[in-house]
Amino acid sequence: MVAISLFVVGVSCRMVNDTYEAGRTVLAIDFMVFTLRLIHIFAIHKQLGPKIIIVERMMKDVFFFLFFLSVWLIAYGVATQALLHPNDPRIDWVFRRALYRPYLHIFGQIPLEEIDAARFPEINCTNDSEEIIMGLRPPCPNVYANWLVILLLVIFLLVTNVLLLNLLIAMFSYTFQVVQGNTDIFWKFQRYNLIVEYHSRPALAPPFIIISHLLQILLSLVKQPESKQELLERELPAGLDQRLITWESVQKENYLAKLERQHWESSEERLKSTSSK
Repeated sequence: MVAISLFVVGVSCRMVNDTYEAGRTVLAIDFMVFTLRLIHIFAIHKQLGPKIIIVERMMKDVFFFLFFLSVWLIAYGVATQALLHPNDPRIDWVFRRALYRPYLHIFGQIPLEEIDAARFPEINCTNDSEEIIMGLRPPCPNVYANWLVILLLVIFLLVTNVLLLNLLIAMFSYTFQVVQGNTDIFWKFQRYNLIVEYHSRPALAPPFIIISHLLQILLSLVKQPESKQELLERELPAGLDQRLITWESVQKENYLAKLERQHWESSEERLKSTSSK
């Protein structure tokens, strides 16, 4: 529904000259949505299907991890912005230095020429707010307590790159082990949902799905309504249900007998029986 709505909005915007570029943006996002929907076709595969569930659960882990990361990121970003550029009144640059730049620090993009006073370049800067707003000259960085900025950078990188990222890796490992240990169950459940979903949908893909809907409306108007019969049985007949219960009982007894036989045939049990004799 989201993909179709974006497609309609994007095509509508492209028909008007004033919103032509906005339509291009909406259609670009809509292409991403349509492409990501192709991930569902891997659910039918026994190896790739459970990996989709692993990715979904890891995304939830990342969502909760971002709460911890955002606390440290905001604390460090606001503190360094107040220490380095207290005279810059531009709101966009304040948010860029307080949020965007600390986020890039996590991935190793650390511009020391903007942080370390010993590496500040010699430029024609000013502390005049009007000149800064007009873009005539860049703001001069504050060199007072620059040692504190370096110390905050070291602590921030230590916490985020060592502590928090290793916590995220541990969360990923736990999620992988939980899903990987029940791969067959997850795959069968996922495969069933995929079959039911595609069985209940029209054959044509969007945006040509409108043709299928029109055909269904015409057929419903021409033909008499008939009792709906589901092709996918959700309940077993009485006789087959009893046979299935009997088969499960037999398989259970065979499995327990196999476990008992493996237990007595193990080397450890043989040693115990030999020592008792």
